[in-house]
Amino acid sequence: MKKLEAVIKPFKLDEVKDALNDMGIQGMTISEVKGFGRQKGHTELYRGTEYVVDFIPKIKIEVVVPDNIIGEIISVIERTAKTGKIGDGKIFVYNVDDAVRIRTGQRGEGAIS
Repeated sequence: MKKLEAVIKPFKLDEVKDALNDMGIQGMTISEVKGFGRQKGHTELYRGTEYVVDFIPKIKIEVVVPDNIIGEIISVIERTAKTGKIGDGKIFVYNVDDAVRIRTGQRGEGAIS
């Protein structure tokens, strides 16, 4: 199994979520996060004073899926989250040794489907 974390622009969430639902991905965790990469933040003007905003609002999507569909999921997220501008985000993939469904005690891939 693999855990995929995608950090994307907030306005792309619905499009990515719908694309993953269309693939049959039923469970995902969504978090509102803040961070920066090459963007390095930006400045904003508030009541005549300039402020540096170091951390840009982003959305983190987390899913755990079987190994055999990870490539397809990466392609779907990459295609739907892309704007072509700096700050589109990143996708990270991790190995998952085990998963347990708390309600039933079911383990492994059965716990994530």
